[in-house]
Amino acid sequence: MSSFAPSLRRAPALRGALLALALVAAAPPASAMAPAAPAPAAPPSAAQNGTQEARNEAIVRQAFDGWVAGRDVFAALLARDVVWTIHGSGSVAGTYRGLDDFVERASRPLLSRLATPIVPRVHHVWAVGDRVIIRFEGSATTTSGRPYHNQFVWIFRMRDGVVAEAEAFLDLNAYQRVVDGNQPR
Repeated sequence: MSSFAPSLRRAPALRGALLALALVAAAPPASAMAPAAPAPAAPPSAAQNGTQEARNEAIVRQAFDGWVAGRDVFAALLARDVVWTIHGSGSVAGTYRGLDDFVERASRPLLSRLATPIVPRVHHVWAVGDRVIIRFEGSATTTSGRPYHNQFVWIFRMRDGVVAEAEAFLDLNAYQRVVDGNQPR
């Protein structure tokens, strides 16, 4: 078991706050049909106050900005020894140990079946202690020309400026439809 879960058991207040944030993050937007608004920028006070929370939030926001610009979000954000857990049921659900394991067994099966990169649109980022929660959606085009769209909540435990542990929540059926229904590039 990762150190992520036991640390939350020892800190009921932090666990409660993170669970409340995750539930809020998982709620659909109030107006799903409204035009996309740009992701809110970190408030200057948070970015300038020098707290670990503000630094962690800024690191995650910067990595996602790089992803939008076409850079590899995983290389920018994850520790080589990251422990990444995808919750749910399905072939991709489970725990991956190390960046290479995660990329090979979870990321590559999807990305190889996309004709365009996933473009993320960040809805919210929260930082509490060494944890950062990000709620976003991602869109791309599959190798068969069909759209791929998914919503994500990622919960990170940061260590020395990188993600040491991650938990991911997403629509695994949408992931599996792309993997099963498209040829890899």
